[in-house]
Amino acid sequence: MGQDTDVFIVGGGPAGLAAAIAARERGFRVIVADGAKPPITKACGEGLLPDAVAALDKLGVELREMDGYALRGIRFEDERSSVSARFPDGHGLGVRRELLHQRMLERARDCGVSLMWNTPVTGLAEGGVVAAGNIIQARWVIGADGSRSRMRRWSGLESSVPQRSRFAFRLHYRAEPWRDFTEIHWGEEAQAYVTPVGAHEICLVLISNKPNARFDETLRRFPKLLRRLKGALQTSSERGAVTSMFQLKGVCRGNVALIGDASGSVDAITGEGLALSFRQATALAEALAGNDLEGYRKAHRRLFRRPQLMGNLLLLLDRRSGLRKRSMRALEAAPQLFERMLGYHLGESRPLQLATAGAVFGWRFLAA
Repeated sequence: MGQDTDVFIVGGGPAGLAAAIAARERGFRVIVADGAKPPITKACGEGLLPDAVAALDKLGVELREMDGYALRGIRFEDERSSVSARFPDGHGLGVRRELLHQRMLERARDCGVSLMWNTPVTGLAEGGVVAAGNIIQARWVIGADGSRSRMRRWSGLESSVPQRSRFAFRLHYRAEPWRDFTEIHWGEEAQAYVTPVGAHEICLVLISNKPNARFDETLRRFPKLLRRLKGALQTSSERGAVTSMFQLKGVCRGNVALIGDASGSVDAITGEGLALSFRQATALAEALAGNDLEGYRKAHRRLFRRPQLMGNLLLLLDRRSGLRKRSMRALEAAPQLFERMLGYHLGESRPLQLATAGAVFGWRFLAA
């Protein structure tokens, strides 16, 4: 039996479109199917770090500064301390998720990707998938259907690795950004993420450890932020989501591979979810071109390592407020250490440089 396509991708969000673009650039015939229709949105922080912008550029996805708001760095704040650092190279971009999806969709169409919207995939079949009641033959099947991936379950890649989940809310406000930085405000068992997404609009995400948390209740934990937003008009409806951190034991089986949140997830606190998906897409396309999914497995593990390390570190600070407060004071006293940490987070610094900075931080921490 002949094949209907070389690569069939289940899920038309950013991870799926990135995989489609990367595979198409290597000459594969590609079909993307999704049960929804564009624009596909999600409750997320909407800030792309410089490595995500660079990864999109490598995929040929054109994002203009007018599409969002240029971000120059990251700032941490708690009730007593603050520390900030500029990105060591390039700039990030705050951009509405719907617009990001539109730009990626335009690139996928230009590449010749076949798009099947309103087309739910209901299972795997021998040599392909079942989509809208039809069997579509494919050499490779890629699961890009999110953290609750059915593809992961159908392919036998679901594992018992425990997940750490938190609960997020997102709203947009009409307000002029007060900084060209992404801000992370730390509170007791909660964080607030502020990302400018336009000259007159900001995105606010609140994340809590409590499953019964509410937006207004959580926002009251950040009085400085609450004062800044006083009188600002809400420009979107509240959306909720669960952010999780988990790693799978395997991301490939037979002719199936997983990508994006379907393949494991880092907590939103890292800001690295999208960048990680885009880098995985390039690695996956290279593995497909070499007929070597084992190569993708190794690359996936390597790519996951750095954001996982930073995620574990930041979640530790979330759980232990005393440790976080001392760390904030230490970083405030030596902001160059925060710059080193940010450089490592973005892949600009080597582990040895981070270790050196960590030793200096240890002395600062003891004195804080």
